[in-house]
Amino acid sequence: MFILKKIIITVLLAAAALMCAGCSNEAAKDITESSAENDSYAAEGYSQISQAEAKAMMTKNDGHVIVDVRNTDEYAEGHIPGAICVPVESIKDTPPAELPDKTQNILVYCRSGRRSKEAAKKLADLGYENVYEFGGIIDWTGEVVKDEPADTNSENKTEEAEAVQMVPVVEIGGKKFYPMMENNSSAQAFLEKISEESLQVDMSDYAGFEKVGPLPWELPTNDTEITTSAGDIILYQGNQLTIYYDENTWSFTKLGHINADREELLEAMGNGDTTAVFYMEFEE
Repeated sequence: MFILKKIIITVLLAAAALMCAGCSNEAAKDITESSAENDSYAAEGYSQISQAEAKAMMTKNDGHVIVDVRNTDEYAEGHIPGAICVPVESIKDTPPAELPDKTQNILVYCRSGRRSKEAAKKLADLGYENVYEFGGIIDWTGEVVKDEPADTNSENKTEEAEAVQMVPVVEIGGKKFYPMMENNSSAQAFLEKISEESLQVDMSDYAGFEKVGPLPWELPTNDTEITTSAGDIILYQGNQLTIYYDENTWSFTKLGHINADREELLEAMGNGDTTAVFYMEFEE
């Protein structure tokens, strides 16, 4: 009987050890995936944090600022207490007057998390050092207040509302992506073109790191030497569009970036030829 009990105890201990090992592997996997996602945003020059982390940062007396990048109508309907309204489309090639300190902690949000990522990248590109993006107010569980922002000019509010109603979309292999566009004349001209009518680009694989296809019109170029990453949308010679799924260093114009990793892009684009369709749609 003693021997039987000893065997049972040994088996139970072994099973517990296997369960712990499995949990450790899953935890390590989660940490690795989270780290990889954070690294992708770090490459854009800003940090993505959870809303719980944002709440914790808001309790600190460190001179931080909360920035709502929706338009003024949306802001007036309800915003996080203490947030200032800096619409994403107002962030151009000069630092916003509302954000004079490039070293302070800037907590950025919008409605769903799309515009806040775009705004965070713009601010990082302008030299702001501590930009934290934490998604959309639709997921916010904290307090929300309603009041009018400082700028209540109706004409400005109408222009802002119109500016954020439409967002660029690219469909590849039946999958829909929402690219973040660059702040340059090339990207602006591209958006104007696809606002008029949708664009279908028949693309072929080239050199094992990109899909490339001809454009039906010429776009202005803003060439600079860059090293691409998976998801970069590139204008080459003013009349060719490429979507990169790997690295390449060359002098060309960046139009935007698809927030997807290499495997996700390759799954959508497949092997060989593919078709990408660009168009604008109303933001939900």
